[in-house]
Amino acid sequence: IEKIICFGPNQTGPNILINNISRYDRPLIWPGSDSENLDLTSLWDYESSVIRGFDLAASSGPLCEEPMAATAYVLHDWTESNVKDSSSDNVGAPIAGQIVSAVKEGCRRAFLKQPCRLMIAMYKCEIQASADVLGRVYAVLAKRQGRVLSEELREGSGTFVIAAVLPVAESLGFAEEIRKKTSGF
Repeated sequence: IEKIICFGPNQTGPNILINNISRYDRPLIWPGSDSENLDLTSLWDYESSVIRGFDLAASSGPLCEEPMAATAYVLHDWTESNVKDSSSDNVGAPIAGQIVSAVKEGCRRAFLKQPCRLMIAMYKCEIQASADVLGRVYAVLAKRQGRVLSEELREGSGTFVIAAVLPVAESLGFAEEIRKKTSGF
């Protein structure tokens, strides 16, 4: 927990940036932590740019620019050269944008080195149908790439309650088709 630099995107998301650089002790992200006595190295000057790059990568990942979820990035090393920009006295100004871009691209490339997958939005529904139209309900779900999660028979009524999921893109017009195929039963 002490090694967490930030969460992302927007400092609250499901992705984590972790510090594993032995020579870099940084303040903890938790409020009220005992970090006033740290001797911050020059790496501290560039940390906001690293965090911004990580945040950008987490908010628009390499797969269709979709936000990333449940990823952890570990910083193992961080080196800086002693080259100074003669046109500016502010050390961070000309380099900050380059660091943001480099970190963003590094996170995206690291993500692509592992097996990746896109998550599709799913629509969850509960369908009540009688036994004589149960086959038609399953046919409509199969046609729309749906998946049945559970099926229960209501005691004493002869009605089945089917819990299913189907892709949101396939859910457009689903209610009308299910009513049409089952004649409203």
